[in-house]
Amino acid sequence: MPLPKIPTKPATLLPVSDYPKAEPGKSPVRAVSAAPVEADPVEDLISGKAVPAAKSTRARKPKATPLAAVPVPQAAPERAAKPETVAKLRETDIGAPHPVKHKPVEVNVKSSASRKADKAGATKVFVLDTNVLMHDPTCLFRFEEHDVYLPMMTLEELDDHKKGMSEVARNARQVSRTLDALIADIDDDAIEAGIELAKLGNKDAKGRLFFQTKLQNGPALPEGLPTGKADNQILGVVKALAAEQPQRAIVLVSKDINMRIKARALGLPAEDYFNDHVLEDTDLLYSGINQLPEDFWDTHAKNMESWQDTRNGTTFYRVTGPFIPSLLVNQFVYLEQNGGEAPFYAQVKEINGKTAVLQVLRDYTHAKNSVWGITARNREQNFALNLLMNPECDFVTLLGQAGTGKTLLALAAGLAQVLETKLYNEIIVTRVTVPVGEDIGFLPGTEEEKMSPWMGAFDDNLEVLNKSDNDAGDWGRAATQDLIRSRIKIKSLNFMRGRTFVNKFLIIDEAQNLTPKQMKTLVTRAGPGTKILCLGNIAQIDTPYLTEGSSGLTYVVDRFKGWSHSGHVTLARGERSRLADHASDVL
Repeated sequence: MPLPKIPTKPATLLPVSDYPKAEPGKSPVRAVSAAPVEADPVEDLISGKAVPAAKSTRARKPKATPLAAVPVPQAAPERAAKPETVAKLRETDIGAPHPVKHKPVEVNVKSSASRKADKAGATKVFVLDTNVLMHDPTCLFRFEEHDVYLPMMTLEELDDHKKGMSEVARNARQVSRTLDALIADIDDDAIEAGIELAKLGNKDAKGRLFFQTKLQNGPALPEGLPTGKADNQILGVVKALAAEQPQRAIVLVSKDINMRIKARALGLPAEDYFNDHVLEDTDLLYSGINQLPEDFWDTHAKNMESWQDTRNGTTFYRVTGPFIPSLLVNQFVYLEQNGGEAPFYAQVKEINGKTAVLQVLRDYTHAKNSVWGITARNREQNFALNLLMNPECDFVTLLGQAGTGKTLLALAAGLAQVLETKLYNEIIVTRVTVPVGEDIGFLPGTEEEKMSPWMGAFDDNLEVLNKSDNDAGDWGRAATQDLIRSRIKIKSLNFMRGRTFVNKFLIIDEAQNLTPKQMKTLVTRAGPGTKILCLGNIAQIDTPYLTEGSSGLTYVVDRFKGWSHSGHVTLARGERSRLADHASDVL
């Protein structure tokens, strides 16, 4: 059977501006007149020829039915996008490289009851599931002017999880202490009327906290649901509250996806807890790099000043213009001309209104500026080495997919500044011990021996960096390796609390698996003269309840941007091998 003919052009998508908008009480589908309407010809994906579309003679109903309240506009773009997906996949299979695949961004949508309450300006009642409290112990104060309701089963589950030394147990104990402080001097009769959440000094929390003080006698759940299950009891409380207070929006907040699905199936409003998300869309995450417009020098060269630092030979420019307010301190800017001219790579050092000071970067792609025998292979690696070798930069974050050189650059910069310039005493390496597959059980030995299986990535990179001169012989190479090993310490995250690192080069690998609270614990360990590096790939998160938007790595990248002693670079191009690059694109 012959293969179908390849389409000559992709299908046409409906622009976002033309999507029908849904309004309360109205149909989200636009009304069409009863007269026949002839649509534009549609391209046949098999033959590649234009075929006339079917004529529509039936008018849509002007009034919405109850089912039309479901958001239909999202379904229409999906149906329109299918032909384009097929066309593009077939085109790329022929000759063009496969596009880089990104992890789908999690979109947090409010429930319909919540949106109606927002439009009416009414306050809501949020019923909290136990996993929300154990995920964020301060979530009680994150709901602004709305009220918070805690079912008795939530308190029972908190009591079951309070024992142990895990992060979940610590959070459960912190929530219990917070609740105890809230009800400390409240009369028994006043608990039913609600407790002010702003009582402990959280001025943003203007709502009240309600406990389940009586058995809810509301509509029963469907038969067949086990009544002894905690999730079903919480769903029963939500349904009873909705029956008691029909004038208010009762919304269940849970981190459990199945719990939200069950609530929606029973007709109960349910939402995810996304107040801990730094960004709704990780595409908006700060990259640390900004491309200058092609007419940058034409619009910013007036009254430009330049000078040179005689100590290190770097050049500075002071420029003024309309593009400057969009920049941040320590952000990298570049301008690459097509006419064969040398590219312009610089870093923003100061910003004052529409005036900025740009420092021309050291070229680490040249062999004379190699760091422990390593040179940058692309533009982003050059930017990263300028941050890693800058003693004034105390906190560096490097993001990038596998094979972009994060670990190799960090180790090379650490060895150069520990053994050559002696700027730091030693390198400390740590990472989150989250296995990819099944856990292999307990590991024997000391702390460093237990951590050594997790540090295979550093061992691989050390083999590359240990390639010394062959004239030194086996004894010389062995002595060099022993010296390097003596300056690298491998530590576990479990014993970091309370420590202070002085003049250390601290590398935190796989930082995307850390929560914002754990990241704060690690970064605050820095003493005088310590440099901290956070490496990771937010598309490879293995920790439950963490997403790209709520990861600790995303948190510190967003909070540290613009600080004069920190820097960030997103490495975009893989340099491991052609096999690894192709696998990252197509798999």
